[in-house]
Parts: sequence; C-alpha cells; structure tokens
Amino acid sequence: MSDFALQPHLMGDLLELRPLRPEDWDALFAAGSDPLIWEQHPDRERYKEEYFKEYFRGALESRGAFAAIDRKTKKIVGSSRYCGYNPGKREIEIGWTFLARSHWGGHYNGEMKHLMLGHAFKFVDSVLFVVGVNNLRSQKAVEKIGGVVIGRRPEESHGKIFEHLVFQIKKPA
Repeated sequence: MSDFALQPHLMGDLLELRPLRPEDWDALFAAGSDPLIWEQHPDRERYKEEYFKEYFRGALESRGAFAAIDRKTKKIVGSSRYCGYNPGKREIEIGWTFLARSHWGGHYNGEMKHLMLGHAFKFVDSVLFVVGVNNLRSQKAVEKIGGVVIGRRPEESHGKIFEHLVFQIKKPA
C-alpha cells in the first residue's frame, strides 16, 4: 500500500496527466482564469489571481496534483489531484478538478477521471469526490462516471463553511 504514487504520469487518447510543477503557473492560471468555470463552485472567486494562487499553492503542496495537457495542442487545459489517501480504509479522494471551457462537453473530463480511477484502483477499493451542493455541473459529471452520493460534508473556504455532497465510486469486482 505504501507504494501508491500520488503523481504518476498517465496517458490517454486526449489527455496527458503529469505532476504539476511550479513553472506551470502561467499556463494553468490562463486555463483557470475564466469566471464561468467557477460560477457554481463554492469558491466563485477562484478565477482571480489572488485566489488562484492559493489553489495553485495548495496543489503543489498536496504532492498529488496533475497538469492536464491536451495531447493534440500540448497546452495545459486543467488540473486535478489525489488527496486524503487513507490506507486503512483503502480509500482516496479525487478533486480540485477543472478544465478550460474549450474542453467542456466532450470526453476530456471522463478520460481524466478514468485515468485517475484506473490508477487509484490498483491501491484502493473506494474513491471519493466531494462536490459543492450548488455545483450541479460537477455533480452530473461525477454521476456520469458512476459516482453515488453517500453523504454530506462541510468544507471551509476563506472563513466560510460550505455544504458538500460526498460521492463514491467503488472498485469494480
């Protein structure tokens, strides 16, 4: 269990997921600086540089964050990360995911999650996704890949408490 690599290099048909690096700041901020990406997210201000810097710092510190690179254009188009690995429960969370709007509505998010789930299920039996109660777009995306609501959880952001739904996907038998 201790061999769970939180930042493997994952390759799909559409996306390459590689460990996020400090030098990715400009490209990731460019991808995430669109207010419409965050309109349903509890942290609606994340498109602003001061808020995105906090997101980016947290991503680097997590040691589980990825840069999502469009394989055709070679440009960073988003990010996601593993966090909260619990070897005793054989469980991990996937979250903090976003894609540039240019990559919405297709197969990019599904491929990103399937790559991450495939890697995670080599080490865990359960993957959690924590999604804001008003983030209907993300809720539908998690449901589309098989996520089932198993509860609620409060999360703090900038001194405010926000209610979140906890989704779970179990390892296929």
